[in-house]
Amino acid sequence: MDAHNAVMREIRGLNEQSYAPDEPTRVWMDEDNTPDGIVESLTIIMNTGGCRWARAGGCTMCGYVAESVEGGTVAHADLMAQVDVALAHEADAADTTADQVKIYTSGSFLDDREVPPETREAIADELGARDRIVLESLPDFVEAGKLRPFLDQGMATDIAIGLETSSDRIRRDAVNKYFEFDAFETAAAAVAEAGAAADPPAGIKAYLLLKPPFLAEGEAVEDMISSIRDCAATEGVHTVSMNPTNVQSYTMVNELYRDGGYRPPWLWSVAAVLQETASESVLVVSDPVGGGADRGAHNCGECDELVYRAIKDFNLRQDPTVFAEVSCSCESAWEFVMAEETAYNQPLIS
Repeated sequence: MDAHNAVMREIRGLNEQSYAPDEPTRVWMDEDNTPDGIVESLTIIMNTGGCRWARAGGCTMCGYVAESVEGGTVAHADLMAQVDVALAHEADAADTTADQVKIYTSGSFLDDREVPPETREAIADELGARDRIVLESLPDFVEAGKLRPFLDQGMATDIAIGLETSSDRIRRDAVNKYFEFDAFETAAAAVAEAGAAADPPAGIKAYLLLKPPFLAEGEAVEDMISSIRDCAATEGVHTVSMNPTNVQSYTMVNELYRDGGYRPPWLWSVAAVLQETASESVLVVSDPVGGGADRGAHNCGECDELVYRAIKDFNLRQDPTVFAEVSCSCESAWEFVMAEETAYNQPLIS
């Protein structure tokens, strides 16, 4: 892990860009499948001082810290200005306010160094009329008291945790993430306890990473299926978001990709996992960032849009038969990769 961190710090040091502290990184509107059904959702990527683990080196695939404000902190007034920008975007884009708001910091919204308690309370007041809120955090910072401002507003409150995999070995050696699965279980129990006395309750949305570096395609699919099942067996987890690795700048994955040592997962792999886990007791969804592009999950180029649309359709309907409606000759190439690719000779097909 120390070696990974040293390499990651060197790679991240190449970044020379800077960002305004009063502007969110990204904002968009979309539909989401939740335990309460399909809802309109406003997603806000807040620009903070960045994930403290990423500052130490961080995850091999994550380049989001490169979009963070320099100096490690952002003032309360600037963070609230970012929320105002996001709400203005929503007002321009839609006739009504979204039922759900998702707030990500590419770190931990519950980390007081990234988002101070006064800011969280102000945001809870600002968004209190919404039905549901999703807040991103590493498990270390999950405490019942930090959920209280949102639960007291009467919002269903979900904590989104980047677990990546239920395998401690893969999370440590391939993702370079420091916590173990039992820390995730502890955080999930804390959320469940906090939500037990609330109406509506609190829950966990687990984020898993399909095909971290150093795993062959078949290994990655097998790990994803077992990780989803482990999440389904964890108290308080109601949704799993499968994130196919995309190649981000200023990351170890990017360096491997440029040297021909990494290929993002196939869209067929995403479809295979969704079909295999459709009957699990949790919602399983996937939104492949950069889907169809060389640096994102992709197939041959001819069928990418069709398979991507089927994945989006599955997210809303949870019906695995949507994948029976798409086919392509490249599926045989994917099957060959699944059977023959190994970690020491991948990628077999770029």
